Amino acid sequence: MSSSAPSAVGSGDGGTPALSASAIVADAVTGSHVLKINGYSRTKGLGSGKFICSGIFNVGGHRWCIKYYPDGEVPDSADWISMYLNLDHTDALNVKARFRISLLDEIGEPVSSFSEGSQIRTFSSQIGGWGFKNFIEKKTLEESTYLKDDCFRVRCDITVTKEIRIEDAAMQFVTVPPSNIHRHLGHLLSSEEGMDVTFEVDGETISAHRLVLAARSLVFKAELYGPMKEKTMSHIRIIDMEARVFKAMLHFIYTDLLPEIDKDDAVVMAQHLLVAADRYGLERLKLICEDMLCNYINTSTAATTLALAEQHGCHGLKEACFNFLEISSNFKALMASDGFQHLMSSCPSVLKELLAKVVP
Repeated sequence: MSSSAPSAVGSGDGGTPALSASAIVADAVTGSHVLKINGYSRTKGLGSGKFICSGIFNVGGHRWCIKYYPDGEVPDSADWISMYLNLDHTDALNVKARFRISLLDEIGEPVSSFSEGSQIRTFSSQIGGWGFKNFIEKKTLEESTYLKDDCFRVRCDITVTKEIRIEDAAMQFVTVPPSNIHRHLGHLLSSEEGMDVTFEVDGETISAHRLVLAARSLVFKAELYGPMKEKTMSHIRIIDMEARVFKAMLHFIYTDLLPEIDKDDAVVMAQHLLVAADRYGLERLKLICEDMLCNYINTSTAATTLALAEQHGCHGLKEACFNFLEISSNFKALMASDGFQHLMSSCPSVLKELLAKVVP
């Protein structure tokens, strides 16, 4: 009787091949932390090798901090700002992570020319940390637009790698793609098929679908299907709104996404869209605009932004303005600006609230 080599695929009952699967799993956890340096000029002169620690943040089950060296980490980098990433607890060994530290522009996006990344590094309580001795030259920062009102921001993106493991895996016969309903509805808007209502906005005629508007906005639902005169109308006039703002709002209504906005126009568009979102009860769009405007608060925008936040019930944006204006130099700049007079006349109550915070 002859013998044969064992088969790589066994047989189950009835001669059906028994299939199995396993997976090599290399998990990773990613997180980010933004560090804002308020009063940059007052951090200089601390001395080479002296650092200021960021707040503690958690990524991958570990506590981290960013060490900011305003006069460089070593004497030969005294003309530079150094940035290092450190573990904040002493009982961690062999934590493997890849990280990138980036200077942020005025809208919170990394500046590619001032962005430094690492390969996978091993962190432990015995290692002082990893980072960049010559992150950005102080003179370069001071002559750039990224230092605004004596403030600048950096972001640290960390990916913590976990131990590689082997686990049994179920055979996957069907792959379910991610939802793309926003693409279909976006095409419905751009194709103009089946549109049954038009709006006259700032001299332009813009078309849409009643049902889509009503499904996304209770205000539109009341206007188009409630006991208001627009119920039987196919052409509605919108006042006090620019056509480009109405179009951007429609894009969000159909896709749940903002359209592409030019950087130079971002502040104005965010302000106008916030007003439109509040008008039509689009809470998520309102919060998105609030979040955008938090990144644009400076001495030239603080007054109008604070007034906007107060008038439209934007608590987070209001607190961000207060946080900025509690710095003495920023508040003095506000008082010397035309915006201060606007704030006095349009929102005296919020000005009183601000004064209670900044005046001892």
